[in-house]
Amino acid sequence: MPVFPETPPEHFHTKTIIVIHPGSLYLRIGRASDVNPHTILHAIGRRRLIGGIEHKDPFLPQRVELQKDQLQEIEDARLAVSHTLQSCLQSDGRRRYATPPQQIAAFNRRSHPEEEGSSGGEWVKPEKDIVIGNDILRLNPIEDFNIHFPFRRGDLNIHPGPGGSLTAVLANLETIWCHILECQLNIKQADLKFYKAVLVIPDIYNRGYLKELMTLLLCKVGFGSCFFVQDHVAATFGAGLGYACVVDVGDQKTSVSCVEDGLSHSNTRVRMEYGGGDITQTFYWLLQKCAFPYKDCSEKNRLDTMLLRKLKEDFCHVNLDICGSQEKAFVVNHPRKPIVQYTLQVGDECIVAPLSLFTPELFGVTGSKLVHTQRRSNGDPEDPHDENYLRETSRRGLKESMEPSSADMLGGNDGMDQASTQTSSNANEDDIVVDAIDTAVPGSQDKEFVINPGQLLGLDQAVLQSIDRCPNEDLKRKMYGCILVVGGGMKFQGIGTWLQNRISLQIPYMFRAEQLDIITHPKEMDPAMTAWKGAAIMSCLESAQELWIQNTEWEKIGVKILRERAPFMW
Repeated sequence: MPVFPETPPEHFHTKTIIVIHPGSLYLRIGRASDVNPHTILHAIGRRRLIGGIEHKDPFLPQRVELQKDQLQEIEDARLAVSHTLQSCLQSDGRRRYATPPQQIAAFNRRSHPEEEGSSGGEWVKPEKDIVIGNDILRLNPIEDFNIHFPFRRGDLNIHPGPGGSLTAVLANLETIWCHILECQLNIKQADLKFYKAVLVIPDIYNRGYLKELMTLLLCKVGFGSCFFVQDHVAATFGAGLGYACVVDVGDQKTSVSCVEDGLSHSNTRVRMEYGGGDITQTFYWLLQKCAFPYKDCSEKNRLDTMLLRKLKEDFCHVNLDICGSQEKAFVVNHPRKPIVQYTLQVGDECIVAPLSLFTPELFGVTGSKLVHTQRRSNGDPEDPHDENYLRETSRRGLKESMEPSSADMLGGNDGMDQASTQTSSNANEDDIVVDAIDTAVPGSQDKEFVINPGQLLGLDQAVLQSIDRCPNEDLKRKMYGCILVVGGGMKFQGIGTWLQNRISLQIPYMFRAEQLDIITHPKEMDPAMTAWKGAAIMSCLESAQELWIQNTEWEKIGVKILRERAPFMW
């Protein structure tokens, strides 16, 4: 009778795989065998040199000074959402009602704080010149530390200020990740050569940044091997889906793309520069209009920003059955200050803030935003046979095949038939090799995302336009039937139903018979962890063994190996 070991060999294998999912606010990191990752504030504080320039990255997207016409535009958008809510019905068929903001403001002005404790603890006393992760929140503001977030708006935080160069950002990532590996996962840097790393990357990626991140993981941090996986692809693995239109709402970005069989269609990718942090700022703006009782609240105070996030998560929803004013309470706990509790009333502000995803004019409180799509590579001198080379050589062959020779001219239409055959074969070959449709082929011009001048793309419009850019009708039909919502920025009760209603009203007629399925909590897990979980699952598959890039291979071959090994079209 065979004796089975208590711990199967594959469990040891998963314990040596580290899955890293970096975000604009939090870093999720852990072993592939872990049930849940460690979630840590993705920031670093460095002691400022004497006479050095002060720099502190904000914990929330910063509010901007608004002109009178800009403020009026935001106010018009708020009124439009409020009127829409008033025209909605409750689940029992009764019309919704709302408490006037003036009445709510009158209650909040009469509200006074109640002291609950003598002190909220002490500030963290840094023993070194570096503070990492959650300790930054309780770092005394008078300490001469610069605060850096390596990621912003879903990509590396490159800016002209101190610590904003690519070299500085990569150095911050190395310090943060090595510290967490040693302190949280108990792995010494000298032992990392026995471990493998999976890095979850943005769906819309910069090839130059990926090259530097691979060098960072294999050559500087010191992992034995590594591979990349796009966050939307990882999300489908985490949700157990073969295909989906993935909607990822993070803290500072919202991205949409269509994924099928582990591949993200590049033409369908779009990223908007708004997320949960912008919803928090919009909610704070709405609360201030209703006489928010905590008058000393400041977006420059790190603890206050985290309090505002918590208020958004606790109070906001899209439940149309909740009408009128609701009385809520919250506690302010700051070091060396009394612990106080505030009571306030809130009305439809709790619904208007989440619905700003569909009316992005409300995000005007945090300034103008950009919309990103996947762009073609600018080329890399280390990779001469890149997609640009393949595209140009394919075009040359296409041009030569379309020019009839003298024999073809004498042979009548046979030459033209042959040319058209070669044209189609070259076009097909080009589509297979290159991660972009070749515009040299007639009729294959990309559809662009339609954005009105000066306007942002709402979430429902982004989903509709992303699916519309799928290459065929069957794929569009599948994507309308399965929309997966992940990320930590859209965890509001009832928002999946609102998204479903918005899309069903605008879906093309030919797809309306299809079942529209919105998945907001795949496998009953936290949607913020879906991509991390999917990357962990993917790393353990037998088919993933051919994806690993060894550090010796990277040093010898360089960026060219990503074309062969990456699980996406490089």
